[in-house]
Amino acid sequence: MARRQTDSGFGRFALMILFLMGAISCLTAYLFIIMVFKPSSTENSSVQEWVEEDLGSKEEECCRGIEHLELWGDAVKWGTEFRFNSSDDCCKACKAICRDDKPCLCNSWVFCGDRKACGPRFGECWLKRQKDVLSPDRRDSGDLVMWTSGLVFGKREGIVSLETEHGILRIRLLPDCSPQSVAYILELLALKHCSGCHFYRAESRGRFWDSDGNHQKYASFGPPFALIQGTFEAQGSIFRDIPKESCPTIRRGSVAWVDSGPEFFISLANHNEWKKQYTVFGYVLSEDMAVLEKISQLPTKPEVWSNISVSVLEKPVPIRFQRMNTKS
Repeated sequence: MARRQTDSGFGRFALMILFLMGAISCLTAYLFIIMVFKPSSTENSSVQEWVEEDLGSKEEECCRGIEHLELWGDAVKWGTEFRFNSSDDCCKACKAICRDDKPCLCNSWVFCGDRKACGPRFGECWLKRQKDVLSPDRRDSGDLVMWTSGLVFGKREGIVSLETEHGILRIRLLPDCSPQSVAYILELLALKHCSGCHFYRAESRGRFWDSDGNHQKYASFGPPFALIQGTFEAQGSIFRDIPKESCPTIRRGSVAWVDSGPEFFISLANHNEWKKQYTVFGYVLSEDMAVLEKISQLPTKPEVWSNISVSVLEKPVPIRFQRMNTKS
């Protein structure tokens, strides 16, 4: 699974002795129990089914924004005449006129949801159109700002590329699910560089997951853990911890933070066993997954982080941000 880098050389020999003693004790107990109890096939399959739950189950639809932020832009719907009781409804109204089968008329929304601060303006929902959705026009931000704002990306919007020496990874961002995370990525994009951003850990699918990312029945869950890990901490920029946002089941291609960032990972497999603990803020387009598979095969060296065996790249892979010049 995704871990932070830590120094783990301390006490390794002592831990090995304790491990061997524990293993011998456990083996003795296991041999006794297996002679007395013979678990049924139904019990065995139930454990596997708990982990191999339906990967096709529908995740909850997101419609989130950033509090204390006011985005500017050309108004599509005027809030003085367009009101809702929640930011969620305002967001959904914007999405309704940004469908894949039609031109995206709304790519941002602004809602006044603080009854005390908004007063008579409570419920105002302004639907807006940004000229450049990857560089939105910010009017004001801070604790005194009473507005909540969010972005909505059309079918061809919200895709950024990570350039590496092994190929380009196109990532579709998810501002409606993880708006704070996407706001940080857009800040990096505006820098026109990401000096210091790189991949440093690479672990293949091994024999545990197939090429579609599905776990092989009764196989281990790692190591290897089927992921590529790196950092988005750019030199010269100030990073602030990102709060936990949308945490759906990790799928093949999911891009997620390790804890609160700036370390992140991209999954090469479906990881139901990780139980929705990571903030996902984007996903790699399926046709670019071959680049990640290539990186997963690069030379690595073994390390141990917090008692977990990991594979660290012998030569880190630098990352460069680029925007996709597409229009909705």
